[in-house]
Amino acid sequence: MVIGSVLNNSVTGIQKGLSNMNKASAEIAQVATSEDPATDLTKSAVGLLQSKLQVEANAKVLQTASDTMGSIIDIKV
Repeated sequence: MVIGSVLNNSVTGIQKGLSNMNKASAEIAQVATSEDPATDLTKSAVGLLQSKLQVEANAKVLQTASDTMGSIIDIKV
């Protein structure tokens, strides 16, 4: 079923996004405790924002698939 695979893919995307967010957050925390003032946070900050957008986009896909499945069930009943 196509909607089932969309649901699975969106959940997987959310999980990957959250994993990437945790990684970027850990990198930022590590730099925050570092004594090197020249450390660049740009890469980690951009990664954190990209991961946030990834989670939000996959959540929207998940919601749309769920709404579509609900509509199909309503039509068949």
